[in-house]
Formats: sequence, C-alpha cells, structure tokens
Amino acid sequence: MQPIPLEERHDLIAAYYKRLTSSDPHVRQTAARAWSVWEASTSKLIPDAGLQADLGKANLPMPSPGLSAITLSTKGFFETEDWLLQQCDRIRHLPITIVQGRYDVVCPPISAWELYKKLPESEFVLVPDAGHSMTEPGIRSALLAATNRYGRSSQV
Repeated sequence: MQPIPLEERHDLIAAYYKRLTSSDPHVRQTAARAWSVWEASTSKLIPDAGLQADLGKANLPMPSPGLSAITLSTKGFFETEDWLLQQCDRIRHLPITIVQGRYDVVCPPISAWELYKKLPESEFVLVPDAGHSMTEPGIRSALLAATNRYGRSSQV
C-alpha cells in the first residue's frame, strides 16, 4: 500500500496501473517492487519470505507487474467478467485440464469450479496443498502431467 496515496486506495488496481505505466522510472520501479512483493505474499500457500525480500530490493523488469495490472484492469481482455463462461461452446472441442490450488486467494477456486461446470467433459484437478503459483509442487506436477498427456496424444 505504501506507494499509493490514501485518496487512491479505494481502487488499488487503477492506482497501481497508473504508476506501473508512469513515464517516471522511479515511480514505475517503486510500484513494481510493491506489486511484486504483494504477488509473492499471496500467490503461494506458504509464502516465501526470502522471495518477498528479494523482490522488495530488486530492479524489476516491467512485464510481470505491468502485465498483471493491465490484465486485472481490463477484465483479462474479455468483454465482460463472465465472457469465458459464456463462450465455452467455442472451446468445448479442445482437450482441457483445469488446474486449481485449493487455497488460491488470487483466483478463488469457485472460478475454476464454475468453468468446470460449464465444461464437464474437461479434467478438473484441485490441488489440495497449493495456492495460486505454478511453482508450487502440486500445481507444477499437475500442469506437467497434463502437458505430457497432451503431447503424447498429439504424436503420430
């Protein structure tokens, strides 16, 4: 919260977006550090204090924090918040595996469950000991297993 003035804290995404896209490199870097520390503190079931400390000191490239802020401020580039759920018939023919951490506070499990209800032919993997991060062992294993299955099934 530190880089955001009190009068802008009612809309943190807009406030961070404004700073992450600022023409002032110091403003951008301060916001990038704070955003990245926040992401590191919320993305894993067991937060990594060392990672948070490193991110708080690092000179960060803009793509990750900036992309997160832009994605959140634009509803993921969708027309409406439920756009993906409304378009499920367009992707139903694809092999789909939904991998979700049970303790994800960034994208709560209800979102993945609602998608699975619209695509019951998909595979739903709820990782019992994970949050949001793809670097958590259970999430990583589930993603690699799905990728390997899809890779094998497409080979001739």
